[in-house]
Amino acid sequence: MRGLACVLMFQTHCYDSWLGGEARKTTFFMWSQLGGTLPAPLFLFLAGISFALVTERLQKKGLPAAQVARTTIRRGAEIFGLGLLFRVQEFVLAWGWAPWSDLLRVDILNTIGLSMMLMGVVCSIVLFLSRGPRTRLALGGTAVAVSLSIALLTPLVYTSWRPRWLPWPLESYVNGVHNLGQPQPWLFPIFPWAGFAFVGLAVGFFLLSDFGRKLGVSAFALAGAGGVGLIYLARWLDRRRQFYAVYDFWHTSPNFFLIRVGLLLIILAAVYVWCRWGLGSWGFSPLIQMGQTSLLVYWVHIEFVYGRFSILPKRAQDIRAASVGLLTIFLAMLLLSLMRTRLKGPGSEALGWLRSPARAN
Repeated sequence: MRGLACVLMFQTHCYDSWLGGEARKTTFFMWSQLGGTLPAPLFLFLAGISFALVTERLQKKGLPAAQVARTTIRRGAEIFGLGLLFRVQEFVLAWGWAPWSDLLRVDILNTIGLSMMLMGVVCSIVLFLSRGPRTRLALGGTAVAVSLSIALLTPLVYTSWRPRWLPWPLESYVNGVHNLGQPQPWLFPIFPWAGFAFVGLAVGFFLLSDFGRKLGVSAFALAGAGGVGLIYLARWLDRRRQFYAVYDFWHTSPNFFLIRVGLLLIILAAVYVWCRWGLGSWGFSPLIQMGQTSLLVYWVHIEFVYGRFSILPKRAQDIRAASVGLLTIFLAMLLLSLMRTRLKGPGSEALGWLRSPARAN
């Protein structure tokens, strides 16, 4: 799933950076950008599932709740620190034309790290209060409740409940306001994005539960069916009267959040089938390969698409030229991923520090 998220991310970034003129008014571009609404939820969703696996493993070792919290929160802090380092790198590479405020932009790595720290806090509280055979149920139920709370509060913290009393660098982590006076749709604040991580956490604990293990393959079929149900529910709710003073379907709506959760569950089921019975089980898979080094390829591709070293002139290409550039980026990142996992010697150590913290997500 991380590999799929990488490919969706590549196409969104490449077409957004390189297409120009009339190409940006086409249906092709519209669908490309609509596909761009999935990579960030996918990364966060998978961070939640992986977090459940890590928490389960630490529990089986008999570690107390406080130590589980320290371990998981520290891993989240590592990712958050990498997010800050990434912003510094981008600012340095864009020296001379990037505003200083770019250093404080809330990007996806920042939000993954913060989400992991929040999940660590929530899980530690639940583990402290609940012990015994129903602990997984308590963890999963709490994760669902936190996710729904984030989704339902998002329209409010963007409008009538905006924390204007906070300095903008801090408010930006709540609603993505940055220094522009209004919440920006291209940033990744806690609301609503952290909600996808808590959905992944709930799904992870469901799959690890005795009931989920007993279901086996049927658990993924149930997840896919549940995803379809959520999409229909969200569409039905969207046609009802809204109680929010300001209703923005594409950016803050809980209904659009539910639709994306539904799509995540469908993708989870489809990827399981693909990896178990489809082409993913036939040998080498570029998607699986890139998924193993998703942090690295994310980090590197940005500069060659949006940065000073963009391989094509920005906002100046037609669809054909941008598609050739996309294929080039895909092949280059696949080669980089292969080098990371197969290269031995000093070079691998130089790249290794980028990958090891990613295992926590």
